[in-house]
Amino acid sequence: MSTATLVIPENDTHLGSDIVKDLIKQLRAIDAYDTYAGWSEAKIIDPIVLTKERKKNIPVIGDPDEITIARLKAYYNSLATLIEKKSGLMAAPMVHLSHEGFGRALILVGKLVVVDKILRDTHRFGFSSLEELCEKSDKVIDRALSLIEKYNAAATD
Repeated sequence: MSTATLVIPENDTHLGSDIVKDLIKQLRAIDAYDTYAGWSEAKIIDPIVLTKERKKNIPVIGDPDEITIARLKAYYNSLATLIEKKSGLMAAPMVHLSHEGFGRALILVGKLVVVDKILRDTHRFGFSSLEELCEKSDKVIDRALSLIEKYNAAATD
């Protein structure tokens, strides 16, 4: 996928959201070759946004590449980081994928599974907009926090 044309404006208000800021931090952390050095936040997060046009260019069936898998893992690491910050309890993400891109993502807090997502078509991982990324992530985090509150004994065990 070419990122020559960015779909995220440099002044997008969602760039200041917790999930986007943490996801950018996670992506910078896995950038072993300093590819992102000097890049704006919008340019770093841009490949996560899959517009209809971008999605059309990705085959329906395919194996995920290493970069897409790294972005997927960075996303679940970000969710775990935010759950940990908001709950005060350690959250551990686990992503298991087959070579074909099928698998499962879990986030555990203590012995409690607070996020359980079946993964399919991970070669097409992304969100239609930063707004959708923020909305879906907020729902996941809120649900995780309510599970921690409801089953606190398992979460603190």
